[in-house]
Amino acid sequence: MKAPVGLLAVVWLTAWPAGAGVPAAAAPAPGERSSRDTPAALLSLSDEELARRVELDVATLGSLSIGAPGSAMLLNPVTLEPGPFWEIASRAAVYGTQETIDAIDAALAKVHELFPDAHRVVVGDISDEDGGRLKRHQSHQGGRDVDLGFFFKGGPAQHFVAGTAANLDLSKNWALVRALVTCTDVETILLDTRIQRLLYRYALGIGEDKAWLDGVFHVARGAKSAIVKHVAGHRNHYHVRFYNPIAQELGRRVHPILVELKLVDPPVYTVRHVVRPGQTMGQLAARYGTSVRAIKSANGLSTTFLRAGRAYRIPVKAAAPPSVPVVIPYRLLPPTTPDVMASAAWPTAMSLYGDGTSLRYENAALLARAAHVF
Repeated sequence: MKAPVGLLAVVWLTAWPAGAGVPAAAAPAPGERSSRDTPAALLSLSDEELARRVELDVATLGSLSIGAPGSAMLLNPVTLEPGPFWEIASRAAVYGTQETIDAIDAALAKVHELFPDAHRVVVGDISDEDGGRLKRHQSHQGGRDVDLGFFFKGGPAQHFVAGTAANLDLSKNWALVRALVTCTDVETILLDTRIQRLLYRYALGIGEDKAWLDGVFHVARGAKSAIVKHVAGHRNHYHVRFYNPIAQELGRRVHPILVELKLVDPPVYTVRHVVRPGQTMGQLAARYGTSVRAIKSANGLSTTFLRAGRAYRIPVKAAAPPSVPVVIPYRLLPPTTPDVMASAAWPTAMSLYGDGTSLRYENAALLARAAHVF
């Protein structure tokens, strides 16, 4: 991931009050997290202290998301429990990081702050209990992805229903997208172009800033850096992926320790291979030094049949590549708030980042989003 322009490596550390110092991380009892385990304290742990925590009880570090969305593991998961703002879909796998669970709650709570009569939305898959491949998805592997249903004019749905101009409650759906973008550290939202157009036009109609909306929606200008992107199969729900400043960064640092202590298997990465006519799964396994069984598992296949021209993920055992601290972009905040959205309290650059960033925030955020590679 290319680091965005002008961003801080770890936002949580910079948000700690100036002059307060970094709180010491006392050694908690096994199975317990210290009351002083603030984000700043956890992220400031030395490698030696991290190793000691892992050996004693890795659960004291909280949720860890290790790897990329399509090839990841989840440690110390948190279960999304039924809540006042959502219904959990039948058979959904709803294990995530604490940060992801908190972000879901924050975004939906903001919608209900604006619209107390809003119905509950359907929450689908997040991740399996230990991460890894979830059969229904290519991602959803590290506890940072969640499928959220729509708000409808006719009331709640018990499952995902395709959105249309006739059935969508655009005011509440736009409030949700706005909340995800401004109230959480959202990485991307996958949404069908047809739904994007409806929301974009509605937002423009109530007075949202056009330049800001053009940075939010891919459909507006086709910008690769847009937060809301089109991927086929997302006409009946939002696929939301959150940044996890703590779970990702701690996971990145802890993973080599876990491997060294043989608490997890060595890292397995996947490469993308487009099948040529005549190629067999056995040939691919031999070429990449893996097995037919591993290829089938990585792609959710029940047979060895390969379709020419289609891309498949090939699992490859390899040494961990060079890694850098996780970088969280500044949130893309709008310059103004329309009257119909003003009854709720929305984050500002000052409230999120203080004087040090607020003075340069507007330009820095736009540059960051333009430079960021998803």
